[in-house]
Amino acid sequence: MKPITASHWTRRKFLSSAAQSAGALSIASPLSNALASSAAPPFQGRYLTHISVVRVNQIEVTPTRNLGEDEAPLNSPDHIRSRREAFAAGCPNGRMTWAISWLALHDNRKEYQEARRLLASYHDRYGDEITFIPGGYFAPMFDTREHIRKTMHDALGLITNMVGNHYRPQSIVAGFMDSENMRLLATEEGIHVCQAQIWSQHAIDNGDGDGGICYPYYPSREHYLKPAQGPADFIDCVCLDGWTCDFLTARRNGFEGKFNSRLGVGPIETVADLGEQVGHHEMLATTAIHFDQGHALNGFGFVTAIWEVSIGHDKDLTWWLQNVKQRWPDTQVITEGEFGLEWRKHYRSNAAINYRFDERGTGAPGSEKDLEIRWYMNEEFRLALLHNWTTNSPWNAIDFTRYDLPAKEPPNPQREWSLMNVLNQKGTRPQDKPKRLSQLSAADQQRIFTRYPELKKFA
Repeated sequence: MKPITASHWTRRKFLSSAAQSAGALSIASPLSNALASSAAPPFQGRYLTHISVVRVNQIEVTPTRNLGEDEAPLNSPDHIRSRREAFAAGCPNGRMTWAISWLALHDNRKEYQEARRLLASYHDRYGDEITFIPGGYFAPMFDTREHIRKTMHDALGLITNMVGNHYRPQSIVAGFMDSENMRLLATEEGIHVCQAQIWSQHAIDNGDGDGGICYPYYPSREHYLKPAQGPADFIDCVCLDGWTCDFLTARRNGFEGKFNSRLGVGPIETVADLGEQVGHHEMLATTAIHFDQGHALNGFGFVTAIWEVSIGHDKDLTWWLQNVKQRWPDTQVITEGEFGLEWRKHYRSNAAINYRFDERGTGAPGSEKDLEIRWYMNEEFRLALLHNWTTNSPWNAIDFTRYDLPAKEPPNPQREWSLMNVLNQKGTRPQDKPKRLSQLSAADQQRIFTRYPELKKFA
């Protein structure tokens, strides 16, 4: 496949070079309610959301501009049926989310007319969610806020007519979405869930957005990656990640070191790059980070991925879902909107957020078995610590992003939408060097130790 950007790697461009070495690899509601007290019942359980994208062109960055290749033949009704059958074979009682692009909503060819009827039938038959994907993941990078807003409004109307019976999706699947349009989704469209960030993405595909929290939060009006700090900047729209990634590979910038930073549960980065055996192992190992230790630390686990219908890998979807349900039979496989709204019932603000993750390398390329990473994410900051557990080396901070500081999104379309301040895991700036906690400012140490006094031993 031809590269769709001149100066940055894409996930698919990397595939061809990675495949050369794969064979040698082996590894064993209303705002007042939302701002009420956070004293809600604990949010518990294991949740998996699967999103499939139906489109015409590879990346429809605006309604009139496309990047990449025409994928219409790969989005045929037969391909859509194959995806739904693969999902049902892996999880017979599950519900999935379908995200349809602007061109796929408007294409008058017989195949797309049938595709739209097929998606509507899946809502009626299975309870699947049918929603819109603006900008092919990268709307804010290529289009104005005002145009994105109008496009979403018009597309939601088309989806209501397509599905019938006054249907309304509970979420929008966006890849990246600016904070103002999330606010308008909540206040004008009545949609309170948006898949609005691709966690840790930087120097891959057509947009950069590192700096946020990988689990649900309410965004600030200042920046989509910043959790709201209180009523003044609160947006009543749950912001969700789009791809669950291996935390160790995700710390890399793009394909730094010839490792894929997006490695996790997605088929392009795993099975397509590494082969079935290694890829399947990584998909399940990444899931386990959240459904084993992550579940123990947080009380719930959340794993998600967006797979384009055009990429195929249906048998890998079946395999993954079957193995997830076998290993964690209590896993709820539900739509994006259902998950976000369920989280919203338990979290009325960001005050109670305290997400923790602990991963030792899976052995996949870029996920070194001798390394251990710990993440701490809350309303005020996110912090990542890294060390070699086999030698018990000192823990170094590789990321410390403060959310109490002012933040500002780009005023106009551009590639870079990250939120970086004190220390960022990607290492793209001179100050982004791993350091001991004792090397942070006294004020920052106090912030960290006030929330996590047990980390003083790592200073």
